[in-house]
Amino acid sequence: MLNQQTIEKLYTMRMRGMADAFTQQQEDPQTTQLSFEERFALLVDRQWNWRQGRALERRLKEGRLQGPACIEDIDFRATRGLDKQVVRALIHDSDWIRRHQHIFLVGPTGIGKTFLARAFGQKACRDGFTAYFATAAQLFRELHSCSGNSNWLGPTAATPRS
Repeated sequence: MLNQQTIEKLYTMRMRGMADAFTQQQEDPQTTQLSFEERFALLVDRQWNWRQGRALERRLKEGRLQGPACIEDIDFRATRGLDKQVVRALIHDSDWIRRHQHIFLVGPTGIGKTFLARAFGQKACRDGFTAYFATAAQLFRELHSCSGNSNWLGPTAATPRS
């Protein structure tokens, strides 16, 4: 009964990852062979991974990065004029974000600008940054709607939460 109360308290404290790991440890007879410190480290690791995963999911959703685009899936063999060294330099720890730089992708229709933009955004989210994906038409429309109410911060402005 004490274990069930502990699990309920973990859920109440929003420590779902740790609660799930604790339940799993109770069901696995091999975990009894581990020391307290090892079991506790497993619980903390599970909670950490759960929170990091939730944060990534939130950043991807708020960034409007629809579709399965990731940096690892970029095909450099296609004739798009992509410089592999430039792309690698950009994706290395998303250093371009730390330097407060932006990426604008321009080119003819059908060469993969949308895919590349989503891939860069997804990589930024994986590195702990927030991203915002918009086509040029969407961005101009949103900026125009912001100009009417003196809110020049545009679509990336933080909205108050209740």
